[in-house]
Amino acid sequence: MDPTVRRQFPSIYPLKYPMTNPLSQADIDIITQQLGRAPSGIRKVAHYSPNGVPQVLEMETWVFDQPFPTLFWLSSSAIDKALARIESQGVVKELEQRIRDDEALRAAYHKSHEDYVSRRWQAMSDEHKRIIEEKGFTHLFETLGIGGIKNWDQIRCLHMQYAHHLAGDNIIGKILDEEYGIREIADAEGK
Repeated sequence: MDPTVRRQFPSIYPLKYPMTNPLSQADIDIITQQLGRAPSGIRKVAHYSPNGVPQVLEMETWVFDQPFPTLFWLSSSAIDKALARIESQGVVKELEQRIRDDEALRAAYHKSHEDYVSRRWQAMSDEHKRIIEEKGFTHLFETLGIGGIKNWDQIRCLHMQYAHHLAGDNIIGKILDEEYGIREIADAEGK
């Protein structure tokens, strides 16, 4: 890795662990603009728009000497705004009620959590696994679902659900595409 990148953007590399897929300078610039700050704890870009704009970041599981159970972080400003608008209309509560009422949807949503837990373990470096085990956090990383959710019938935030959808397999993200047209917004970013 070019050492000048580390000097220019030290907050992206807060850990002594190297990134598995170093970010390009163009990605760093876009992500910094999206977040409004220098990013930190990023493992790699997990999803780009068809036009090459980073939309989902895959995060390290151990950041600033703390466990970080959020594997996928939505960085897209366009998707963020669209989801915030939908959340303000009470859609999270509506979807949680649908999960309670619909056994098939609940089962699919629990599978989404299982997918997230599995991907988080697969993405974790051996060193992070060792640290998490030594610090006694293994149980949390095995049981906390999407974005660190303890109750797998809750959604909490559409942003983390959609980030998982773009980078993994998430039924709530599929619903957001089908019923709210979020995929069209995602695919148009960067045109």
